[in-house]
Amino acid sequence: MDLKMKKEGKFDYLETGGSGEPMLLLHGLFGGLSNFGAQIEAFRGRYNVVIPTLPIFSLPLRKVSLAGLVTHLADFVEHKNFDRVHLMGNSLGGHVGILFAIDHPESIASITLTGSSGLFESAMGNSFPPRNNYEFIKKKTESTFYDPATSSKELVDEVYNTVNDRNKGIRIVMTAKSAVRHNLAHKLDAITAPTLLVWGNQDTITPPFVGQQFHELIADSELHFIDKCAHAPMMERPLEFNRIMNNFLQRVMERQPSAA
Repeated sequence: MDLKMKKEGKFDYLETGGSGEPMLLLHGLFGGLSNFGAQIEAFRGRYNVVIPTLPIFSLPLRKVSLAGLVTHLADFVEHKNFDRVHLMGNSLGGHVGILFAIDHPESIASITLTGSSGLFESAMGNSFPPRNNYEFIKKKTESTFYDPATSSKELVDEVYNTVNDRNKGIRIVMTAKSAVRHNLAHKLDAITAPTLLVWGNQDTITPPFVGQQFHELIADSELHFIDKCAHAPMMERPLEFNRIMNNFLQRVMERQPSAA
């Protein structure tokens, strides 16, 4: 990636620019902008790919919640003066994206969810993660992927340092608890935008049955599974993930030619 972070007021983000429709990529609780390198390269020629940092570690403590993140996203979309966006969210990012889509249906061109929370998730639990236990964090980080080798030492170190920062660790637990409270089962019938669901067959955090439940509850949705893949298909199987997403977006644009 040859992009530099932009900072405008309370917003930090990457943006490829270009005249295409905005594509917003939303990272998970332990994720970051680097999770989407393959998607930036694949889609930047046809879309304005934008990756905002979700302010999990910078919101005032009283606002640390899913609602606070959704409000931040809504403020960002308004700040950028985006008309309609293609949302793609992984894990917690998917959860935030769904809540935003329910609140602002007029702003949504399409939704792509991969390993999204919102119905069921099994991660580090609701208690404070063990501090100064590198092997525990290493195993938890590796469990995000089918192939543990995908979890680089840099990624493990980043998660370890985050957990061992007490201020960040508290925010992680608060955000995770808020996500559990915001179960989407009775809200997903409000989603009217075309929705793509991409799940790893070996996802142990949001297992395949979660993808199936999303598919059953979102009327205009399609579900794809990727084998030998776990919780982050866009990182672990980027070529297959991008192919599925590209085909979906092409069909969305054919259904909505005026948005082209």
